[in-house]
Amino acid sequence: MGEVPGLRERKKLRTRRALTAAALRLFMEKGYEQTTVSEIAMTADVSTRTFFSYFASKEEVLLFNSRENLGRVLRTVAERRSGESAADLLARAVGAVFDVVSADAEIEWEIASVNHLIMTVPSLRAHALLLLFDTQREMAEALHRACPDELDLVEAAAAVGGVVGAVKLAGFIRLNRGAPPAEVMAACRRAAEMALAGLRAISTPPA
Repeated sequence: MGEVPGLRERKKLRTRRALTAAALRLFMEKGYEQTTVSEIAMTADVSTRTFFSYFASKEEVLLFNSRENLGRVLRTVAERRSGESAADLLARAVGAVFDVVSADAEIEWEIASVNHLIMTVPSLRAHALLLLFDTQREMAEALHRACPDELDLVEAAAAVGGVVGAVKLAGFIRLNRGAPPAEVMAACRRAAEMALAGLRAISTPPA
C-alpha cells in the first residue's frame, strides 16, 4: 500500500493537474500553436512563473502523463515476482497503467486529448515519435534486466514493441473514428491482451 501524499504534495499535484487541464482545453479550443503559456497560466489561475516551475514549455505539458506511466511500468518490471514469466510481468506492468488511467476519467480525457493533438498537429509528431522510441527502449532494457534468464535484449525489444505498438495503433484508430476516451482505453487494453497472448504462445514450449 502506497503512502498517502502529504499536504504539500497534494497541493502540487492539484496545481499540476489544473495547469494540464487548462493547457489541453486551450489547445483543443484555440489550437496548440495559437495558445501561449501566459494564457494557460491565467486559465489555471496561477502566474506564468508558477507554470515554469512545473513545466519547461507547452510541449512538456503533453509529456507529463507519458513519463508518469513509463515510471509505473519501470517500477513494476523492476519488482519481478518469483517465478513470474516475462509475458506475465509485462502484462502486470501494462495493466498497472491501464488501472490507474481507467480509474480517473480526467486522466483518461487528458491522454485521449494528447493523442488527438499528436495526430493533428504536425509540429508534435516528430517529438512524439522520439518519445515513443525512448519509452520502448527503456521498457525493453528494463524487461531484459528483470528476465535475463528468459529474454535477450532483442527478444525483450520485440516483446515490448509488439505490445506498445498494438496499444498505440488501436488507440489511434479508435480516436480517429471519434470514440470517447473510455472506448479508446478499452480498445487499448484489448490490443495489449491480444499482443500478450501472442507472446505467451511463442514463449510457451510445445507439450
